[in-house]
Amino acid sequence: MFLTESQRERYSRHIMLEEIGISGQEKLLSAKVLVIGAGGLGAPALMYLAAAGVGTLGIADDDVVELSNLQRQVIHGTTDLGSSKVESARAAVQRINPEVRVELYRERITADNIAGIIAGYDFVLDAVDNFSSKFLINDACVLAKKPFCHAGVRGFGGQILTFVPGQGPCCRCIFEEIPPEEGRWQKGILGTVPGVLGSMQALEAQKYLLGSGKLLTGRVLVFDGLRMKFREVEIPEKSEHCRVCGPGADITVLREEEYRREKTDKGEN
Repeated sequence: MFLTESQRERYSRHIMLEEIGISGQEKLLSAKVLVIGAGGLGAPALMYLAAAGVGTLGIADDDVVELSNLQRQVIHGTTDLGSSKVESARAAVQRINPEVRVELYRERITADNIAGIIAGYDFVLDAVDNFSSKFLINDACVLAKKPFCHAGVRGFGGQILTFVPGQGPCCRCIFEEIPPEEGRWQKGILGTVPGVLGSMQALEAQKYLLGSGKLLTGRVLVFDGLRMKFREVEIPEKSEHCRVCGPGADITVLREEEYRREKTDKGEN
């Protein structure tokens, strides 16, 4: 792949970086990243990945834009109300960078379709707003040996970690099981918090694609926006009791009933 003159200008600040250069930008241009969830986390992630020149972006979400989304889901605007989130997100991505190829999945991610959707991507972002979907993404990526970045937000804070096959624990190692009382969560969230975490997810994706820096593998980065503090929790080893990557794993295929045991509720992202 050879960069055109316009691409050299567009990505000039990347090319100046020793860790990227022309070869690194070419890696980004040929990469494919899937963002599952076009809400509070997915919005900034998609915008920064598009601006960075990631060649193909997949966007998966079955929801439509609602007025209450606009306080944090910055990829959508007032004129998008009632529109499909994936269509609204695609329009924004193409405004930012028309060279990016966008693949849409306007469907709910399930145990039946996720393996086929993630198969063609180099990296996956978990930007969904409920635990059952987060566990499904985790399990599907672990089984498919697909690297992904998880983030979750609530109120004034959240957490982020990255899974790379063979390099530390997965989300199920840490969080174990889907919480049974998810629907009772308070739904309040400061809009800028998913902006911080979603931008960090985009950064993790770019670092993975470039092969540069240290990823959040084997450690969870916890963000407290109210006190503006970050706390790192090291978890270097996968759990022996993990149901998907442990030695006695009983989740070897994806079954929908595994992920619909509690009431799914929106409001996290």
